[in-house]
Amino acid sequence: MKKLMNKPEDFARETIEGIIAAHPESLKLVNNDFRCVVRADEKKKNKVAIATGGGSGHLPTFLGYVGYGLADGVTVGNVFASPSAEAMYEVDKVISSGAGVLHLYGNYGGDMLNFGMASDFASMDDILVEEVLVTDDVASAPKGEENKRRGVAGLFFAYKIAGAAAEKMYDLKALKTVAQKAVDNIRTMGVALTPCIVPEAGKATFSIADNEMEIGMGIHGEPGIKRCEMKTVDEVVQIILDKIIEDLPYTSGVEVSILVNGLGATPKEELYIAYRKASEILKNKGIKIYKPYIGEYATSLEMAGMSISLLKLDDELKDLLDKPAYSPFFQQLR
Repeated sequence: MKKLMNKPEDFARETIEGIIAAHPESLKLVNNDFRCVVRADEKKKNKVAIATGGGSGHLPTFLGYVGYGLADGVTVGNVFASPSAEAMYEVDKVISSGAGVLHLYGNYGGDMLNFGMASDFASMDDILVEEVLVTDDVASAPKGEENKRRGVAGLFFAYKIAGAAAEKMYDLKALKTVAQKAVDNIRTMGVALTPCIVPEAGKATFSIADNEMEIGMGIHGEPGIKRCEMKTVDEVVQIILDKIIEDLPYTSGVEVSILVNGLGATPKEELYIAYRKASEILKNKGIKIYKPYIGEYATSLEMAGMSISLLKLDDELKDLLDKPAYSPFFQQLR
């Protein structure tokens, strides 16, 4: 293992300390606890707050989407580990401004358990809490069992849509509804070329031969749908989009936003080559790309590979996608 770090057990804490030191105008800690990070600007009274959270190792997910037009607070666990319910509750209390809190996070067992407990704690303080689980990974459960799917890079679209709606002062019920609509229209699939190394484990999360790739692997190294010999990027994009498009389905005439996401060690050049093929496939199917995003939006430490996400748009989702948003990790003026 070669990593630029000090002690493995300090990896998550020192990462967040560095982020806070670099961006004090945007982010601050709650009770000096590095696991609890909230927006540093003044709260808007009676705005529904959005809380998220999950393990470290996925920057900019989750911490990177705390900011204007995005989430209001985040709870951070150790690498690939859920944060505690108590820490989530502390974030809920700080970001609440009288209109309730939406818990918006990926569909993982530990996070579900702890966010559920945090909701119970918050209810004792008369803080209304609703939740929406992001379930965009088509490789993790079959069609018809979408509620069992993992949340992966499509989290970005959920933050963007829900955050914009919250800034427009949607109430808690309406915010939950539009966030769920976004999730229902997001599909993602990825491909992994190499494993990553969790600092405290000191060894690769899985093994894969130099001439192999795994289609559909999760962002923690969860098994995908097929391990095969290396293919060209055009072939990989075709496989991924065929699975995604048939799953919703995305039909001729619809508009989508597309996210081509790097998993941590894939150069942007390769992501743009993938986008080149993706745009060709969608055009040939009569699917219009309204807004593309290409870069690192949800990573897995130094894993090589990528994922592709599609968000099917209607007028409301398009309007919310267009709204400004900014954090230290993401800026959109329009």
